[in-house]
Amino acid sequence: MKKADTDMIPTPSQTVGPFFAIELTTEEHCVKCVAGPETPGKRVWITFRVLDGDGVPVNDAMLETWQADSNGKYKHPDDVQPKELNQGKLDQRWLGFGRVATGEDGNCVLETIQPGRVAQQAPHLMIAVFARGMLKALYTRVYFAGDPANDEDSVLRLVPAERRETLLAHSDPARPGYWSFDIRLQGDYETVFFDV
Repeated sequence: MKKADTDMIPTPSQTVGPFFAIELTTEEHCVKCVAGPETPGKRVWITFRVLDGDGVPVNDAMLETWQADSNGKYKHPDDVQPKELNQGKLDQRWLGFGRVATGEDGNCVLETIQPGRVAQQAPHLMIAVFARGMLKALYTRVYFAGDPANDEDSVLRLVPAERRETLLAHSDPARPGYWSFDIRLQGDYETVFFDV
């Protein structure tokens, strides 16, 4: 006997988690410092702030970062560029990968080195954003405001000019080497996210 159609009403999906704090964002598993003290390059600290559509800080987001070294080479076997990793001085503590979690104020800090240019791309970090209510990660990039290579970046030029500002980290004039970058998940000034 067939059930009535009213018995088969779909239920709304439920957001589960995030459960990052159980395992992925513990002190043991966060990677807050991407570059060891011997890694060549200009050391930088980037303060990320994750905001929801209402501008409210997201206190349980996780960010994963990937970047090239100061010479523009990734620590990955698929990077076959004819460059020496870290300008010939391989520092085993150079990771190229970071993982940080936001606190109650929606902020987190990553310590790294400013990456070099990769092909026709300006120095940048790639970011994956994970947060509650999101079934899939969002992917974006962080460029450094004022870098003259930004004008030549093949990816950045694909972004409409009025939206490029959402991809720029800004330096803190009071603290050399410190940068800030807002990730707005939606709404006014939403960060540009890439379909990868």
